[in-house]
Amino acid sequence: MSRELAMRRREIGSRWRQLTPRRQALLALAHLRCGDIYAQLAAGFGIRIATVYRYVREAIDVPAVLALTLDQAMARARRKAYAILDGTVLPSNRIAADGPYYSGKKRHHGMNVHVLTDPLGRLLWASPALPGATHDLTAARDRCIIDALAQAGLNCWADKAYQGAGYPVRVPFKGRRLKWWQRRHNTTHAQIRCVGERAMATLKSWRLLRKLRCSTNRMTNVVKAVLVLLNLPLDHGRLETGILRFQRK
Repeated sequence: MSRELAMRRREIGSRWRQLTPRRQALLALAHLRCGDIYAQLAAGFGIRIATVYRYVREAIDVPAVLALTLDQAMARARRKAYAILDGTVLPSNRIAADGPYYSGKKRHHGMNVHVLTDPLGRLLWASPALPGATHDLTAARDRCIIDALAQAGLNCWADKAYQGAGYPVRVPFKGRRLKWWQRRHNTTHAQIRCVGERAMATLKSWRLLRKLRCSTNRMTNVVKAVLVLLNLPLDHGRLETGILRFQRK
């Protein structure tokens, strides 16, 4: 990340900063990985809180543009046997009056995010965040995930929340009194889909995503930045293209 930040500074003609690109990258990683708040980062790095805010915002936007689009994720997923779709509500510090952000299922405020993973549990794509009250199936349709899977002809495994999605999303059977073949199907389905649960746990290992304190408008870029940093060794060849795309904005 430090190299991309240095390129960004040269592009905008920034002559002097309080932190070097390497220190700015460390600042952003401490915020994303450890969940440190701006006051703690300001005290630790010896800069003002307003400066921390600007540096973190810039360091998040630079890798966020490297995230795969849905079409690029479909092109990569087509080389795999299948994909796994999963959604979660990332907790946030919204107040009780923010009804659209309250998830009745999770019983907390947050933002609804969906991810696609490959059969090995590697995260491919994360959807733009929606208010936590949005149902998983509604969110998948709103973000055109189901249509993209159907056009790609890619089989996808998902949980019970996506029942009614139709082809090509495969879901388990619901109910208590299931026939033996339905129970066997659910067992096999769970063995395949558990890899996606592990990928979601990897995403949430970044502590900032366990309690988001930023604006809801920033949550999409935060998730994309974390996704890119997790896949950085796999996508190293795309860094130059991504930073140039950011500089044109």
